[in-house]
Amino acid sequence: MLRSAGQRFAGRLLWDVRPSTAILLTRGLKLDTGIVGLPVVPNAREVLKEKINKVLADVAEQIPEDTEYRRVLEATYNYRMKAVESGATDEEVEEQFTMQLEQLIKQCDDELGLIPKMAEWKPWDVPPGHKIETIVEEYVDTVPQGQKA
Repeated sequence: MLRSAGQRFAGRLLWDVRPSTAILLTRGLKLDTGIVGLPVVPNAREVLKEKINKVLADVAEQIPEDTEYRRVLEATYNYRMKAVESGATDEEVEEQFTMQLEQLIKQCDDELGLIPKMAEWKPWDVPPGHKIETIVEEYVDTVPQGQKA
């Protein structure tokens, strides 16, 4: 999104440079994420790979194998790693996830902070005999009778 706009703008700045040089100079140029407080990461793909590997290592080390939390994290981050390691451009990966690589990096950082807390809290350990109160709600049709939904 922003990367392509930056490329067009930078291309105009480089109008006096040979076209092949201009293409090399503007490829992957990203000036701003457009999100307050989220700076551009120049080597976002490499940073993201490192963070994804760290999430996968931490969850494997700290979270029991039979928990849904671990299964979801492993599936999510393996999928992301596959996309990042594919031959797709940064822009194509961003398009696939409908977010910027910097946002994915931020999500990894957030998850890396949550994994040790989840390991400490152990929300998957439910004491024997623990009962969970359930509330059954009835569906109420909000469309007046005689009208079609």
